Amino acid sequence: MKKVLIKQIVTENSKAKLRDNFYDQKMRLEQECQQLLFEKRKLQNKSGVSRQDISRRFQKELNKRQEKIKLIDFKTEQLDMLELGSEIVEKEVEALVEVTEGTHWDDIMKEQSIVIKDGIVVRIDK
Repeated sequence: MKKVLIKQIVTENSKAKLRDNFYDQKMRLEQECQQLLFEKRKLQNKSGVSRQDISRRFQKELNKRQEKIKLIDFKTEQLDMLELGSEIVEKEVEALVEVTEGTHWDDIMKEQSIVIKDGIVVRIDK
């Protein structure tokens, strides 16, 4: 097994898909924040529970989501600055590597990547 980078060539189409993906993630996180605030108010109205403990726990969860929202905003800004035709690392996958006697180990262990443009493999860098 070997790690292989999946790179994407930035096109108008891929930029739009990434922007939509970021927007969907941000909306989901904002909905989670609203739900957490609702649950917090509901729990604080019950008797026998510590309002401070509830506030602390819920604030911690809200902060996590707000940090993720800030990161998505940053990624969106970076996406807007990307030039068409540039390559970005999309993810990393594992690939099977065939090893036989006489194979050069250093050649096998070199970084490898698969380059994709609008969902089509355009190049495999070895």
